[in-house]
Formats: sequence, C-alpha cells, structure tokens
Amino acid sequence: MKFVASADWQLGMTAHFLDDQARPRFHQARLEAVRRIGQVAEQHEASFVVVCGDVFETNQLDRAIVAQVFEELRAFTMPVVLVPGNHDPLDAASIYDSPAFADKRPGHVHVLRDSDPFEVVPGAQVVGAPWFSKRPEEDLVARACAPLEPAPPQVVRVIAGHGAVSTLNPDRESLATIDVSSLRDVLDSGRAHVAVLGDRHGTYQVCPRVWYPGTPEVTARREVDPGNVLVVDVDPATGTTAAEKVRVGNWSFLEIEERLDSAADVDLLGQRLMALPDKDRTALWLSLSGTLTLTAKARLDAVVDEARDLFARVDYWQRHTDLAVVPDGHDFADLRLGGFAEAALDDLRQQATGGEGAQTAQDALGLLYRFAGAGR
Repeated sequence: MKFVASADWQLGMTAHFLDDQARPRFHQARLEAVRRIGQVAEQHEASFVVVCGDVFETNQLDRAIVAQVFEELRAFTMPVVLVPGNHDPLDAASIYDSPAFADKRPGHVHVLRDSDPFEVVPGAQVVGAPWFSKRPEEDLVARACAPLEPAPPQVVRVIAGHGAVSTLNPDRESLATIDVSSLRDVLDSGRAHVAVLGDRHGTYQVCPRVWYPGTPEVTARREVDPGNVLVVDVDPATGTTAAEKVRVGNWSFLEIEERLDSAADVDLLGQRLMALPDKDRTALWLSLSGTLTLTAKARLDAVVDEARDLFARVDYWQRHTDLAVVPDGHDFADLRLGGFAEAALDDLRQQATGGEGAQTAQDALGLLYRFAGAGR
C-alpha cells in the first residue's frame, strides 16, 4: 500500500518579505506544488494523499484562495485527507466550516475532525490528531492513539499528526509536544504501521517509521531540506515500511556568507550570484564580512543592485554585516579637492577608520564616491 505524505502547505501565505512583484509568483508556486503532489501520487500509483496540518496559512483567508486550492485538488485521482494544524485549527472560526470550503469541497477531499480510524480506501485507515486551538494543552497524537487496538489484518493504519516531537522540540515544557517514546510503542505494538507529522518544514526521519515529510514549497530561510513529499510504502503483512523523498518545490531561500577583502573577492561574489539558476524563484540573504576600500565597496553595491533586478529578494544591509569600509589613498585621488572640501574629506576619512560615527562617515564617503562618478 503506497500513499503520499505531505504537510505545511500554508496556502495563502502573505510573504511580506517579498516585494509586490515576487509575492504573486510565490503564491502561484505553492499552488503549483499542490498540483505536482497529485502528479507524484499518480506516477507512483499511490492510493491516497495525507496532509499533516497547516493546509492553510490561517483560518481567515479570501475565498478565492480556497477556490484555487480546490481547482488543483479536483485533478487528483485519489482521495486526499486533510488534518487541521496550528495555523488552521478546528476552532469557532475554522476555515473548514466556512461556506467557501464546506459548500465547494470536492467529494474525494476529506477533513479529519476526530481521531476515529478513517477508512480512506479499502485496506487503509488514517488516524488523525487534528488541532482544535492554537495552543493545545496535551499531546494530541498520544490522545488519538490511546484508544487504538491492533490494526486489523491486512489493513495499513497511518497516524497523521502535527507538532514538535520530544526529541527535537526546544520547548521542553510545551504540553503539546509529541512524545516519541509513546509513539514508538504504538507502532511496535501493531496499533499502527507508520506515523507522519507536520510542523517541521524540512523532510526528516524522527526514528524508524516516523517521518516529517516537510513543506512542499519553502516558507522561510534556514529551513533544512524543504520542498519535498514522501512516497510511503507499507506492507501490513511484514510490517516493512519504506519512504522515498520526491522533490516538488521550485523556490529556494539561500543564505550566503562571504568574506570580502578586495575588489577581486567582490567580483567572485558577483560571479557566484550570476551563476545561480532560477533567479526569479530565489531569495537571498547575504552575510558579508571583511574589509573593503571605497572603490571595492562601490563595486559591491553595483553587484547587489544588479542582483536585486534579477532575484526574488536580496537582503543586504551593511549595518547588519561585519563588513568594514576603509578608504585608502587612491579612492579620491581623481577628485582634486582643495581647501574646505579637502579638509572635510580628510575628516571623514579619519572618522571612518573606527570609533563612534565610523559607520556614518563610511556611508557619507561612499555616497561621495558614487556621486563623483569614480565608482562607475
């Protein structure tokens, strides 16, 4: 029995970190990732798809987003099971109870509202652990599994939950933490065959038969291995479980760290950025260190400006880096200043070498250099 496990679609993300041009592309990419999930399921002859929480970014979304999601899901040739998570819990304002969802939901799309074993197809059950609020006060997966008896013969039983597990959660006092040892007991006792979880946005195996499939499209920087789904194959007779990671995402969020100490280093950074593929679907965060002359800094500014014209986002602010700009004797050699202007320039150069006001002096010198045309 094969099925596709996914999570954290977070459809309707506002993506404030992107500009007005990139944001619609990002929204469309998330919908396209849903489409590819259906294609992956069909190609691997999966019997169903399960989404482990946070299908939607929030319970308050424009109905057009729900309609667009359903347009993609109608193309799926197998059942789709949705488990509400912390972003879209089954509370009083649940999106799953809105007319936009309830009245238009395709018949093969199912929302798990309790933890009773749900027969998604003959020979397969999904036990969901839906969220009913944003701050549950217990381990919802443990509660869902507590009444389970051993799975019937020749029936694959899948646990579908959402949240941080005890072996990874930095908040040790969280009441909602999923206890891994208890979950393993459920699997070892035959009450279920496999558990798939949402909340961690990267694909990750917690322990044998317990996985986070991750988000199908990256949502934030520093996510480890996002953009995938898992094709899970379970043999109930032998208990053998295998999971294959399949890429469905098209966007990349990259953090680039570089030390720059010369114009040559800046040129190498520019070459590295220009060599990156899919620039319109790539967001960059630059973390730069080192020491540059004003000439090299002007070149860096030009490299960043060119990158901003091509990439979905380039985050670079000199004040948030360890990059120092120190003018040398050649930076203003062609200006031929004299008198008061030359004295002011010398004063700025001295202030720029360190101490209070160094950053302001460096900024002023950089502007002067660029305005004077020496950086062209």
